[in-house]
Amino acid sequence: MLRNYQKKGPHVFPSAAHTGVQVDLRVPGGKEEAEMIPTVQECLDLMDRYHMLENIKAHSVVVARVSCLIATGLREAGLQVSVEMTTAAALLHDIGKTASLKSGLDHSEIGRQICMENQLPEIAPIVAEHVRLRSYSPNGDYSEKEIVYYSDKRVNHDRIVSLEERLAYILERYGRNKKDISRAIEKNFSLCLKVQEKLFRKLRFSPEALPRMAEKNGIMCV
Repeated sequence: MLRNYQKKGPHVFPSAAHTGVQVDLRVPGGKEEAEMIPTVQECLDLMDRYHMLENIKAHSVVVARVSCLIATGLREAGLQVSVEMTTAAALLHDIGKTASLKSGLDHSEIGRQICMENQLPEIAPIVAEHVRLRSYSPNGDYSEKEIVYYSDKRVNHDRIVSLEERLAYILERYGRNKKDISRAIEKNFSLCLKVQEKLFRKLRFSPEALPRMAEKNGIMCV
């Protein structure tokens, strides 16, 4: 199913009708050319194969767009992150959601298993940690895992929002009258703020600029 990434033209997401997202993944050089990374179309095929709901597709497309913008900015700053790997992982970060809704199990772990079953060992750990990072160093290397983790927290449904707005939504939905869960959510978002600080130390734009950049760039990711 998978092949080494080939530089091709822009790819249009199927949910572009309501999200207006198109991603151009042409990035010269870098470590991604040596990796086995699914193309956008292969990610979309997996979404269909695992019956991803349309609202989750729309969310995933916008997370991919934010991830692509950040990864591209970091690449422009001279950091070795893969735009292709980041975008593919962002598209697939909720691939386990439908099965999770039926089983009640952790969707990030289900997603990791799905990636491994489909020979995606580079994507699997990013999907596994998109909800909670298991390891983080404020002064360590910049990673695709951090970008997808952060980008997911910036998208509420299919709209780019601040971390504060996303936190308020998550607390209302999952933490109401549940102190332990609320504390865990707040702790996770405190970490996400640290990730934000790290990422934007190297970027030429601010966290607040992401929605404006997305609108300014029209349907193009890069």
